[in-house]
Amino acid sequence: MRKLPEGKALLGKRALVLGVANEHSIAYGCAKVFRALGAELALTYLNDKAKPYVEPLARELDAPLFLPCDVSREGDLEAVFGGISERWGSLDIALHSIAFAPKADLQGKLLDSSSEGFKIAMDVSCHSFIRMARLAAPLMKDGGTLITMSYHGAEKVVPNYNLMGPVKAALESAVRYLAFELGDRDIRVHAVSPGPLKTRAASGLKDFDVLLTEAVERSPIHELVDIDDVGLTTAFLATPFAARLTGMTVHVDGGLSIMA
Repeated sequence: MRKLPEGKALLGKRALVLGVANEHSIAYGCAKVFRALGAELALTYLNDKAKPYVEPLARELDAPLFLPCDVSREGDLEAVFGGISERWGSLDIALHSIAFAPKADLQGKLLDSSSEGFKIAMDVSCHSFIRMARLAAPLMKDGGTLITMSYHGAEKVVPNYNLMGPVKAALESAVRYLAFELGDRDIRVHAVSPGPLKTRAASGLKDFDVLLTEAVERSPIHELVDIDDVGLTTAFLATPFAARLTGMTVHVDGGLSIMA
């Protein structure tokens, strides 16, 4: 784990973080850095089963807003933004770190994926980001930053990533189009693409341990990235230091994505 930065580059900013499941989540790594840099946080949890794992993290990060949100359940995302509007009236950062596919479709070949499984994966993993952007934009009155999480399997074939490759490719395309559509409102949009790291979501991939081993062997720095590495880069994209960047997919993978 990296030492978190000191400073107040996000002082006075308000950040929504979707997708914290536990202390190993990428979303939690991002939330920690946002908070360390001075941002005020709104965190969500998936359901009552997940709440006991996320609530202590919300307390640790002094999050004044802690709300349920299952993006597949009608009205949940809208309720989150209703709470933000009522409590804060504005928003500066919105982070989307959510992905899901039914296990059979995730672990099977793309060729064999079901229509329903593909629709679910696309809705939860991609379209929910578009919906988040639509709800966040009116609250970003002085501009803001929208960020989602992708993976190298969106750009190149990664064995066993299966239908999530096309889904994440759609997500990265959505980032570019949203960056174009929201640019005149000073809202920047990015995808962050971490290398393989140990999260609960990633453990659902077949032969995930092989991906981790290959990442260490093949990346130029010969180390795995961690959630703090991802958080540091994500926070940078939300600071004034990145004010003229938008529509990018930023790889946080120790250089793994440059290798043939």
